[in-house]
Amino acid sequence: MVRIAVQTKGRLNEQSMELLSDSGIKIGDDKRKFLMKATDFPVDVLFLRDDDIPQTVSMGAADLGIVGLNEVVERGFDVEILQHLGFGACRISLAIPKSEEYDGLNWFQGKRIATSYPGILRRFFDEHGIKSEIHTITGSVEISPAAGLADGIFDIVSSGGTLVSNGLKEVEVVLESDAVLISTKPIEEMEAGKQATIRQLMFRFDSVRKGRGKKYLMMNLPEESVDAAIDILPSMKSPTVIPLAQKGWCSLQTVVEDKEQWTVIEELKAIGAEDILVMTLDKVVI
Repeated sequence: MVRIAVQTKGRLNEQSMELLSDSGIKIGDDKRKFLMKATDFPVDVLFLRDDDIPQTVSMGAADLGIVGLNEVVERGFDVEILQHLGFGACRISLAIPKSEEYDGLNWFQGKRIATSYPGILRRFFDEHGIKSEIHTITGSVEISPAAGLADGIFDIVSSGGTLVSNGLKEVEVVLESDAVLISTKPIEEMEAGKQATIRQLMFRFDSVRKGRGKKYLMMNLPEESVDAAIDILPSMKSPTVIPLAQKGWCSLQTVVEDKEQWTVIEELKAIGAEDILVMTLDKVVI
């Protein structure tokens, strides 16, 4: 049995549970339990605070964990990063009041900076020779400058809207983060049964990740337009072309990125494509 630690609540919890579900691993929805078994896969799910997950995995109390890379780097525990999971993207950045003129990192010399990530910030400042006062805050870091608690902040940024609403501007990105799968030690050092389960789990996660943000296109196309369509279409290897019963026509199938689909469809219609079907992909198994 493999134990995997997951954040107990919040957006990362929702995305982690969705990943498990999409990977065919069914977990109950009893929010009162901190440990639950999958019904059809040899996995236990342990629900913890995100900042407790790296330590729990490093101690071996959980074999695996799904957690933000920012927490792994901040906590500094000895864990293995097995996979980037394709969700939970954010960055940890330095921000200052928007009224301030910023001329580079020297702005932070002698300043007080509020953050929930003192470890990452201290290492970054040390690397760049910046001497400042790092003030650790566990709550709403972004209000610190307005409250007179700090000159600037070092915090998670997603869209940047929270910074703007608090009169701040982002000036330096220190760490790009996303959700990662971590393990207590390299897979090769685990017992054979756990190795097999973890590799199977990683295969499923990878298949789900590759299917996200993609569409499957099917269309009917005049045979003389096939070469032009192939020039238009991205694909994983090569588009599938199948002759139709109607002479001079074929069916063409391929996978495109979601963000590209409308441009591709318009170009295909311009060369004679008809009856275009657009389908959402569940998984891509390679």
